[in-house]
This record gives sequence, C-alpha cells and structure tokens, in this order.
Amino acid sequence: MTVSAMSATPKKSLKLFSGRSHPDLAEEVAKQLDVTVTPQAAYEFANGEIFVRYDESVRGCDAFVIQSHSQPINDAIMEQLIMVDALKRGSAKRITAVVPFYGYARQDKKHKGREPISARLMADMFKTAGADRILTVDLHTDQIMGFFDGPVDHLFAQTVLSDYIRDNHSDRDITVVSPDSGRVRVAEKWADNLGGTPLAFIHKTRDPTKPNQVVANRVVGDVEGRLCVVVDDMIDTGGTITKATEQLLAAGASDVIIAATHGVLSGPAVDRLSSCGAREVVLTNTLPIPEERRFHNLTVLSAAPLVARAIHQVFEDGSVTGLFDGHS
Repeated sequence: MTVSAMSATPKKSLKLFSGRSHPDLAEEVAKQLDVTVTPQAAYEFANGEIFVRYDESVRGCDAFVIQSHSQPINDAIMEQLIMVDALKRGSAKRITAVVPFYGYARQDKKHKGREPISARLMADMFKTAGADRILTVDLHTDQIMGFFDGPVDHLFAQTVLSDYIRDNHSDRDITVVSPDSGRVRVAEKWADNLGGTPLAFIHKTRDPTKPNQVVANRVVGDVEGRLCVVVDDMIDTGGTITKATEQLLAAGASDVIIAATHGVLSGPAVDRLSSCGAREVVLTNTLPIPEERRFHNLTVLSAAPLVARAIHQVFEDGSVTGLFDGHS
C-alpha cells in the first residue's frame, strides 16, 4: 500500500440499527435515508437476558441506534443499551442513540426526599454503554438534555402536528390550550406556529403521591365558540387531557382536538379518548400504536421524516437546530 493511499481520508459510512420495539418506524426512517437497517441477531435466553450480535462489520461506521422505549419499557431500554455496547466493542467510530420516546423522562427531579432522578440515571447508562450522542423527540422537560455528558439533539414534533392542524382547520377560529399551567410554554410555541392564535389553559391540581390522578378545576382564557386544540408532549392514561376536553366543552368550546407527540396509551386511555367528546385525537408514531389500541377518531402522523432529516444532519455534521426555524 502506498503512503498516499494510507493517508487518504476514509469514506464516511452511515449505518442504521434498530431494536425490536418499533421496527416499522425504523424501516420508515431507513427509507427516508435511502439505507437499509443493518441485519442483526437479537433474542432472549431462557432466563430473559437479551443477546444482540450484528451480522456484518461495524468498524469505523457512524452508527445510529433507533429504539423507542415502548412496552415493555425496561426490555426496550436494556436492548438499546446492549446494542450500543456491542457497537462500541465492534469499533464503531461514533454512536448515536436515537430515542424517539425517552423512557423515565417524567422522573426528572425529586418531589420528596429519598426519590431517584431516573431520567439522569438513563443518561448515565447510555454514556457508560458507549453512546457519544443522543437524538430524541419532545422530551418531557428540557433540563433532561443537561443530564447527558455529550451532545443531545432535541427534536420538536409540534411542527408536524401544527402543520396538520393548520392544513385541515385553517378556516376555524382556533384557541391553543395547555392542559395545565406547566405546559403553557409549549402551547405558546404552538400558537406561534398557527399564526398567533389565542391561548388558554386548564387550572388543575395534582396529588404527587397518587400518579395518574388529576383534578381539573377551571378554564382560564377565551374558548367559547372556538375550536380548541389541547396540546401535550404525551398521553399516558389520558386522565389529564380528557378531563381538560370535558372542561372546555362545558365552557362553550365548539370542538376540541387533542394533539400530542407520544401516544403511550396505558390502561383506560383508549376508552377515555374515544368517549371524551374530542372531535379528533392526533398523535405521532414515536411509539407503536397497535391496531387494538386504535379508535375511530384517532389520526397518527409519521415522525420518520423528522428523525431522518436530523440523522442526516448529524451524519453530515450539519445543524439540527436549523430544522426548527429557530425553535430551541
């Protein structure tokens, strides 16, 4: 081999790897990037331990490991950590953990003594496993970005959702509604995306000792005769957002549309969402929504183009922030 050949800059290689929690999203992202998902063997031993081995060399590649932390959430997280570790030991040049839905994000601070900050523990585990970077969508709180010792690309799906609302309801008088006072900043960004629509929020109380239980109190803002778009980052059991819907309709809203990025849809969520009076429930596919969890007024939008564009920008060392027209 000549000296000039040895000193030549090696060609960059993007490889996409997928866990088993949401293969449909991974295939959509791969199609957007014009690549194929790298083949691998993945299975559980008899005692439940997870094993992963890649079927081809990963040496020197720019690796993107996509896995949504869906049910069973702990299995999804552990599998992604093992995948990252296998890439590190296989000499991948750079490893990005692509996490469309970041598990344990609601455990981002201590409410009382002797509680964990599990969102920080998650970040530490990804760093220890060998991740150089995390790419995620609509974190529950922005402070989680500071938990990881490395770059975090925080994508916003609200543009996907708000574009859908604008394209289908531009002829209506819209009010953007935060389901509680803590999400008003998110609602403000929504209102900007929709051309400066009015804002409202639901004043509510929550007992921190009782998870998933909310008491909606009253509507603050002008909603009478208007199409109200209730926005949030995720819907878990649906208690908060369906109570908000009922309050808005009782306050004179003409219609209610529920819009959220992550459809966790635990327990009674489907029954609540399908019967709360909302005209439509709009989610993205950051989490898999199986047929048995779908209902008549549900619309699911794809987050794959957003994730694929961000992966492309990271691979090309471009700007991810530029994808959001100044949102940060």
